[in-house]
Amino acid sequence: MSNSSLITHLRHIDVAMPDFTEQRRFYTELWGLTETAADTGVSFLAAEGSPEQYVVRLREDARKRTDLIAFGAADAADVDTLATQLTAQGVRLVHEPESLDTPGGGYAVRFFDNEGRVVEVSADVAARRHRRIEAREPVPVRLSHVLMNSPTPEATVAWYENHLGFRHSDTMCLGSRGEIMWFLRCNSFHHSFGIVRGPHAAFHHASFEMRGIDEFMRGTGRMRRLGVERLWGPGRHRAGDNTFSYFLDRAGNTVEYTTRLEILDEDTWHPHLYDLRDPANADQWGTADEMDEFIAAKSHNDPDPGLFVAPPM
Repeated sequence: MSNSSLITHLRHIDVAMPDFTEQRRFYTELWGLTETAADTGVSFLAAEGSPEQYVVRLREDARKRTDLIAFGAADAADVDTLATQLTAQGVRLVHEPESLDTPGGGYAVRFFDNEGRVVEVSADVAARRHRRIEAREPVPVRLSHVLMNSPTPEATVAWYENHLGFRHSDTMCLGSRGEIMWFLRCNSFHHSFGIVRGPHAAFHHASFEMRGIDEFMRGTGRMRRLGVERLWGPGRHRAGDNTFSYFLDRAGNTVEYTTRLEILDEDTWHPHLYDLRDPANADQWGTADEMDEFIAAKSHNDPDPGLFVAPPM
């Protein structure tokens, strides 16, 4: 059943929450994203170094939820091919391929994954005029990756591999408690997406790439000086070899500053299984507190409501 990958990269993550004004201020004034378009109760936020029209879309809603995970395809023909494959495999579409009316336009298909998340794959989205991030400038270059919680992670990982062609990079385990985190790629970056074992389907975290180590540390320090709740870090992961500093946004979602995510050689890479009982597998540097149940529970987040009910787009 496996589809060859027609997905090229991660585009954006769309989230809804009741505290919209505070959330918008957090991402623009504190986190370092730029609002490029807005409407009543909706804000499109870009990363200064990215050609994507936006990397986060905020929407005001009475309930917190993940609205959409968006990926890119090379061209409209690939979007059509993917839609045909998904339909043949019994995947439920939100809509057939059609033109988008979001910033930058484009052509996209939307569908539900196995746990009811809405996924979009688009092509022909106009590139945004972006810029080079300067030395010592602590703002995100791009959206690096997004991870989701799942109560049935093995099935969810298999779904993304079989239907969307994601490749398995590495897995984290916790001794006899088994595997708890899977890192998936759609290009040569170690991961653009991942699945975490959790009590319910929910947003786990979104990660934002910084220019380098200095900019990463300056961003981390700025968040701490501003009093933003720090969850974990700074440190450096084993899987992906990337740095991490995790914070909580105003809705309680986990967001990460990172840099130096590993780039893989597709021809020679073999997935690893890393045991988190060895603290160096969570943090090679030893600068972060050890991962504990409190930190893990925060990133389990609130359950995403309304599975298989398409939210307003």
